[in-house]
Amino acid sequence: MIDYEKVGELHLVTMNDGANTICPEWHQRMLEILDTVEADCGQGTSLVLTGVDKFFCSGLNLEKLMTLSPEQMGPFGRRMAEIHQRFLILPCPTVAAVNGHAFAGGAFMALSCDYRIMREDKGWFCISEVDVGVPIPPAMMGILQGKLPANTARDALLTGKRYTAVEGMAAGIVDSKASAETLLDQAKALANKLATKEPGIFKTLKQTWFGPMADALVAEAG
Repeated sequence: MIDYEKVGELHLVTMNDGANTICPEWHQRMLEILDTVEADCGQGTSLVLTGVDKFFCSGLNLEKLMTLSPEQMGPFGRRMAEIHQRFLILPCPTVAAVNGHAFAGGAFMALSCDYRIMREDKGWFCISEVDVGVPIPPAMMGILQGKLPANTARDALLTGKRYTAVEGMAAGIVDSKASAETLLDQAKALANKLATKEPGIFKTLKQTWFGPMADALVAEAG
């Protein structure tokens, strides 16, 4: 479902289950990986998050969510908030290598990383909730407001526009684009470059900037 390996000082996290939809099992595996990464975030470490083939992450697995009881939905929401919270303030640099479609919750996963590089020939970045009828909680809106230019956040939210890599760069969603063959190498190179920063101050600056956003997620989820 999600592979993890450490390549030198780089934590490589690869979502590898088809469309990579988010479900309770996905939560459990991602939280286990975050435990491992957070225990090893010293000098020189960084993280790259990516998918396989044509999908980065397609958001929530609505079919599985429909099987959850009201009592199970609360913990599901809290785990989702915790994952975003921990990504936002992870002590080491994080780069999303957006290899394919990043829809809804998958788009938010990419936004929770520090930087985003997107495959140039395939895949869309899309905040699709307006078209699938799923509300976005206020704290999750905070990620859009904190990570995207105001007009981009508005248009992505209210129109459900599907952004290509070129459009995403112009809109301030992604930082650069790459071919399928070079995407992961470029993401690793950027992550390794950022990892040369002093880890203590890097952690402090991230927590100062994104801490209120991250805290709001956990507080809202209860």
